[in-house]
Amino acid sequence: MTDEPRRLFILDTNVLMHDPMALFNFEEHDIFISMTVLEELDAGKKGMSEVARNVRETNRLIDQIISDASFEEIKKGLSLERIHPNADNENIHLGKLFFETEPLIAELPASLPSHKADNHILQTGLALKEHYPNRNVTLVTKDINMRIKSSAVGLHSEDYYNDRVLEDTDLLFRGWESLPEHFLETHGNQMKSWQEDSRTFYEIAVDKDTHWFPNQALISQNDAGFNAIVRTVDSKTAKLEYMQDYFQEGHNVWGITARNMEQNIALNYLMDPEIDFVSLLGVAGTGKTLLTLAAALEQTLEENLYSEIIMTRATIPIGEDIGFLPGTEEEKMTPWMGALMDNLEVLTDSDGYTDWEKESTQELMNKRIKIKSMNFMRGRTFQKKFIIIDEAQNLTPKQMKALITRAGEDTKVVCLGNIGQIDSPYLTETTTGLTYIVDRFKSWEHSAHITLEQGERSRLSEYASDCL
Repeated sequence: MTDEPRRLFILDTNVLMHDPMALFNFEEHDIFISMTVLEELDAGKKGMSEVARNVRETNRLIDQIISDASFEEIKKGLSLERIHPNADNENIHLGKLFFETEPLIAELPASLPSHKADNHILQTGLALKEHYPNRNVTLVTKDINMRIKSSAVGLHSEDYYNDRVLEDTDLLFRGWESLPEHFLETHGNQMKSWQEDSRTFYEIAVDKDTHWFPNQALISQNDAGFNAIVRTVDSKTAKLEYMQDYFQEGHNVWGITARNMEQNIALNYLMDPEIDFVSLLGVAGTGKTLLTLAAALEQTLEENLYSEIIMTRATIPIGEDIGFLPGTEEEKMTPWMGALMDNLEVLTDSDGYTDWEKESTQELMNKRIKIKSMNFMRGRTFQKKFIIIDEAQNLTPKQMKALITRAGEDTKVVCLGNIGQIDSPYLTETTTGLTYIVDRFKSWEHSAHITLEQGERSRLSEYASDCL
């Protein structure tokens, strides 16, 4: 290893457990992996969890890098370009991968016993810093305590930033935009309008400063009430469709009407068969689950657009784990689906129906609603299903991809979540799979997103959300 201006990044185990492709995400800079990290990877390779799969993928990549390399070559560092997926691309310039081929010892405070794995990684980092004073040596770890200890002993450390979808969640696409107050007066003369069946469309000219996306809602802020959805948009024109009105009792969805404009937008997305993927973000009480279930029941039981409703969620407890649950897959998942079950009770408890009618409806729903565990979805294909993924903020981008790619023909996927309530210890608002999918799908013409902000649960719930 020579003194070069390139930085030297020491990778903690949790970085590779989180993202095996982290090896290729440090551009032209060099990477160092200690023996302690290799030992922890070896201990974490067993099992069917996402972490175990990532560890095995990391081990395969490292094996490819060191294959056919001599010990002397390993000591000098192995080029990461040799196995990069886009190695033929001339713009790819990667550094080298170094291993702890000889003991690296540095003085640690007496309060940090060196036999602990984390402290040994810190010791290795300090030794590298002393050995290469002209290089910027940085420990990369997703462990906050590790970064605190690293700073305390004088070793520079950073979080792993490459998995961030956005720098800040304030930049996340919210799915709707307010129109200027005099929008109709400004564009009315140039606007073309026509009808197809019962739908009303408009075509207007746009310029380079217009940053609309397909299926984005446009909301009027004046009494004109021009509320539309962008269907297609390019550099010159945009095709808009007048938004359906779900406020009226005569246009309810399984007995549910919109209570505010955000809910009306959500129902427009949920009831549109041309939209294959919908994501609903919002705090508790904004109506995400109730609206989704109402749309699912309407289109499955009444309109027969879908053959079944499939509900699933990440099984991450808020408090202490209650241990193993008895029963079948569906019985094991039932305790986790409390929010969905509560909303189903609301939707089936309709006034004006006899007990027999309610029982018949409940029996029909039991046949057409399935509760599935994510653990058994890999490799499956769901045709003509309405899939609801609850608590999607606890999914990683890879898990999100694995679930959504299960969708077959005529299947709709709806993701519900609140990125302010992430229970997974390794995810943040900017790295969760829900943020990832919203950002990646915002330009696709068959997807839609809406962030719900206005609470409609109860005055107690709304006050608690604001003040506690």
